[in-house]
Amino acid sequence: MRYVSSRGDAAELGFSDVLLAGLASDGGLYVPERWPQLKGSMAHTYVERAVEVMLPFVEPDIDELTLTHLCEEAYSTFRHPAVAPLVQLDHDQWVQELFHGPTLAFKDVALQLVGKLFDHVLAARGERVTIVGATSGDTGSAAIDGVSGCDNVDIVILYPLGRTSDVQRRQMTTVDAPNVHAVAVEGTFDDCQDLVKAMFNDAPFRERNRLSAVNSINWARVMAQTVYYVTAAETFA
Repeated sequence: MRYVSSRGDAAELGFSDVLLAGLASDGGLYVPERWPQLKGSMAHTYVERAVEVMLPFVEPDIDELTLTHLCEEAYSTFRHPAVAPLVQLDHDQWVQELFHGPTLAFKDVALQLVGKLFDHVLAARGERVTIVGATSGDTGSAAIDGVSGCDNVDIVILYPLGRTSDVQRRQMTTVDAPNVHAVAVEGTFDDCQDLVKAMFNDAPFRERNRLSAVNSINWARVMAQTVYYVTAAETFA
């Protein structure tokens, strides 16, 4: 699989390079150059279906055995064996529960895996990156938890002082890991986001500090989140 920028002026990249780049060099978003056909599944577990859905998007950079191992590690942190179970409310209404991850946010479903993907790719290359992100609460907590044990990633999360829940603030600021840095900003979430955008738009600064992202500009996060949509849809197929 190759990836192209939504703005059309950046070089095509493979999955590993897209993962580390986050945003394309022309300011666009990296998207797959083609969309593989989703096949029927014989999977019995969330991990098995996740591998089936994502494998076409990560090959040949990551093989099936490696992806399976990374998914098993990522989703072992969830409290429910189904990861994202569907619960029946009445005769014709169901709800998908996305709060069984370690920080109770739906973003755990993607970011637990994205952290593992980062560490795998960086270890193979002998490289290190710094993830920078802005949050109003849940993204920061989920991103920090996802990479707190990674050997090759530093993370800096900006959050608005006094504008997150106390639980989310504690989730971000009480992690005892040397690679985690939560920074309170006097202002709003938009102020935090503006700072992050400025860092990524400053190409020399971005390259010098090996910046990367885990929010929705990173294709890997979008890819990982599609799995629970597929899982829900197949239940009623």
